[in-house]
Amino acid sequence: MNVILGMSAATGTGIGRAFVLPEVQKRIIPKTPISAEDVDTGWNRFQTACSVIGTQISSHLNTLSKDSLQRVIFETYQLMLSDPVFIKEVKDCYEQELFNIEHILEKKVFEYADRLRNSGNEYLAERSKDIEDVFGQVLDILLDYHPFNIEEVPDGSVIVGKAMSSSDTIILSKRKIAGLALTEGGTTSHMAILARSFGIPAVVGLDNVTEQVKQNDIVIVDGELGEIIVSPDADTIQSYRKRMEDEKLQRIELAKLRDTEARTKDGTRFCLYANIGTVEEAKIALDEGADGIGLFRTEFLFMNAIRQLNESGGAYSNSVGEETQFEAYKSVLEIMGNRPVTIRTLDAGGDKLVDVKDIPQMHEANPLMGLRAIRLSLYYPHVLRTQLRALYRASVYGDLRILLPLITDISQVETIKGIAKGVQLQLKEDNIPFREVPIGVMIETAAAAVTSDCLAKTSDFFSLGTNDLTQYTLGVDRENPAVAPIYNEFNLAVIRLIQFTIHNARHRDVPVSVCGEMAGKPESVMILSGMGIRNLSMSPKQIPLIKQTLSRFTIKELENIANRNIIQ
Repeated sequence: MNVILGMSAATGTGIGRAFVLPEVQKRIIPKTPISAEDVDTGWNRFQTACSVIGTQISSHLNTLSKDSLQRVIFETYQLMLSDPVFIKEVKDCYEQELFNIEHILEKKVFEYADRLRNSGNEYLAERSKDIEDVFGQVLDILLDYHPFNIEEVPDGSVIVGKAMSSSDTIILSKRKIAGLALTEGGTTSHMAILARSFGIPAVVGLDNVTEQVKQNDIVIVDGELGEIIVSPDADTIQSYRKRMEDEKLQRIELAKLRDTEARTKDGTRFCLYANIGTVEEAKIALDEGADGIGLFRTEFLFMNAIRQLNESGGAYSNSVGEETQFEAYKSVLEIMGNRPVTIRTLDAGGDKLVDVKDIPQMHEANPLMGLRAIRLSLYYPHVLRTQLRALYRASVYGDLRILLPLITDISQVETIKGIAKGVQLQLKEDNIPFREVPIGVMIETAAAAVTSDCLAKTSDFFSLGTNDLTQYTLGVDRENPAVAPIYNEFNLAVIRLIQFTIHNARHRDVPVSVCGEMAGKPESVMILSGMGIRNLSMSPKQIPLIKQTLSRFTIKELENIANRNIIQ
């Protein structure tokens, strides 16, 4: 029996025989000079290959419901495949350098994916795999390369491998997969999102897993502890099968809580909100009993909604227009009805990550510390004004709040509020209705937490982004397996910053919520609630579990738990 440690990407328990994915053969792409006369031939081959992959994606889309999370993923692929900005970059480079189209495409995909990986934004970094995947399929056609077919995975398998591409995850909806055990992947990858959606336990960050697991080995995937057990003995298998039965009963019980309020055993009311990135996820949040949307990440919208093709033959737009944003914000507000919806302004990095023509490409040695989030918005205020106009216009359709990311100084908030006032005056002149909207800040840097007493004077609410707060405070990248063990949300420095923020918010009667990963974990929710937090925003699927957790304790008991865990 061999226990291999990794990181949990989706909770739950799975037992099955290992299906070890074959090692993906590295494509051998020659670098061959071509003549100017050969350019058209190569470009036609490229367009044909894109068309073939586009047709395959359309075929997949025809089998998916409108609300399917997989549909969102394949629509993302469609947009990437027809991205006019990226396609133009490829064509310009192809015509200027005069090398074979396969070499040029590989080069441009690598450059773009590398910018995403180094963006300093966890969500955008995961999208690097998507662009590599979809254009990797194009390269396979150009090279006449036929990789392994994921459809060969039998039902009941534990998929073991280095990584799964986003397009391969369609297997998750077609087979009864027992679990995933992978070397690569993060908690925000499409693979992890789909695994959680389908209830498939997944563990990532497993070093050399394909060397330690053989085809058809019995494997247990422990999505709670973030580990797998290879060739377990009979007693271990029996113990985990019992756990699986308990998990099944728990899911049945949790389903009963979807329409109930979140309350402690002594009746204290909590508000549980959902973190979303698309309009479709708002519907999932509603189905899971969310009290509203605590965080709508608009960078996903910026990445994918900017490429619109006029069905009558008009040109693509390579900027995120006001109307596009307005319709998305309006849709989420209408779906949520009278429930509050907090929409965060663009939280992207300093590179040209969202393909907006108004945000020129910029190379930064350290994007995590560079021109990202609110800094980017203030550097390109015309982009911010467009987003604010769309937000204020949508405000009449629901209970909207605006959230500002990566705030480090009170002057940033004051500047944004000044821009917002200008937008309101312009809307009045245009006779466009809008409502006054609360503007809050994310507390996700030590600077924001330490000066939260000052920020409380000019902010309508606080939202604690515990993911970045932990990373910035400890100086650790939690997606880097080499240093991931250092990432600790309960580190005394992080806890003290949270405590200090709560104290300052309470002193000024500023509402405070938590929207990081801590908000969706029972063990951290017990501590946060004992520290005074009453508003939590999490992945929609976690809401029933957190309701159950809170219902088992009184506030006094939660305070005692918090005190025992944070006093060091």
